[in-house]
Amino acid sequence: MDAADSVAIFAEGTFEEQIQELVNYIVRNRAEEERTAFIRPFQDVLKTEPGKKPLEEDDNRRRKILSMVLVDVKSLGDGSEKEIEGFFNLIFAHLFSLYSPDSPETKQFVAGLVHTISAASSEQTSIKYRLLSNLFNAIPRKSPLRFSVYTTLLDLATANGELDALQLARVDVEKWLRDAFLKTIADAYEKSGQLATAYEYSMAYVRSLPAGAPATETAAVETIATALRLPFVFDFDPLFKLDAVVAAKDHELFTLLHIFLNDGLPQFKAWEASHPAALEKYQLESAQLERKIRLLTLASLGFKNIGHDLPYSQVAEALHVEPSEVEKWVIDVIRAGLLSGKLSQTSQSLHITRSTARTFEREQWEALEKRLVAWKAGLAGVLEVVAAARKQGTPHVVGQTPVAT
Repeated sequence: MDAADSVAIFAEGTFEEQIQELVNYIVRNRAEEERTAFIRPFQDVLKTEPGKKPLEEDDNRRRKILSMVLVDVKSLGDGSEKEIEGFFNLIFAHLFSLYSPDSPETKQFVAGLVHTISAASSEQTSIKYRLLSNLFNAIPRKSPLRFSVYTTLLDLATANGELDALQLARVDVEKWLRDAFLKTIADAYEKSGQLATAYEYSMAYVRSLPAGAPATETAAVETIATALRLPFVFDFDPLFKLDAVVAAKDHELFTLLHIFLNDGLPQFKAWEASHPAALEKYQLESAQLERKIRLLTLASLGFKNIGHDLPYSQVAEALHVEPSEVEKWVIDVIRAGLLSGKLSQTSQSLHITRSTARTFEREQWEALEKRLVAWKAGLAGVLEVVAAARKQGTPHVVGQTPVAT
């Protein structure tokens, strides 16, 4: 869904003919007598008295007529999905061509339409999604009305466990709406159990907040707590790129976040001892945090030793575990995607082939430079061997007949 899709589409015919189509749709299944009584006021107001402006040139009269139609839109009607969508699309087109998107009347009409659509039968869920999406796209992209419409669409999708049906893209959402909507998106995904996506939107929300705003530190602290709490989040470096997080440097959770980016288990245990109530306050579990800090410590150790063998004893010392537990922790860190390597029970060592750095600062760049220099030297040696072999020529194979050229 994109703001570029917002296009006013009108059915063929004059304004008068289109209004007659809308009115006829509303009363299509009513008794004849009721139909006649309902249609008569519209017939009267559609007439142009002698000496008056033609209807096509009289915006005030057209607004009055459309408002009469809108008051009587109390359901999706009895048409097919195609007819329902056509009916509402025509209403949306006239509404935003006749009224300013920021006028009180528009806000009132949109609220009424959203209520009517969302209150329709659960058997009409698919058409409800389309109508709300069409209304969202019909609203000018900078109008705050988009927020209320899409919030309703989110609530509907969340209640039905169908958030994926919205095909949300974070880049698009950030472009569409104001900051509060990012928080609404994050909450919706969290409620639906899609925690990884919820975390991404929480990061986007914190990134969008202005420095010094009352809600900024609260949002930053909540996101730090979420990152620490989620068992699959090990990359804390992006949080330190957020101004709102850096601004919360005096908060106790910022200190803990710094430990997870740079330190190990002793520093975590010291922090835990000096902040006895913090874990419960932010719904953090000590055992889970210990697991995370150990895996991150092992990843850092692995990054410093890529291409080398690490003795079990060295790994055990770094993780503060018994040597008999090393293999369990190595398997865990490999499953977490932080490290790749091969265990050798014979030599009691771990050969590191790949590992993730917790952060990429000067120290990590220097380590990478050393590995590249070593790789370059090794490659140069290979090239020298190949060049020497070429100079010596290819040995003649006895009994082989040369191929004619």
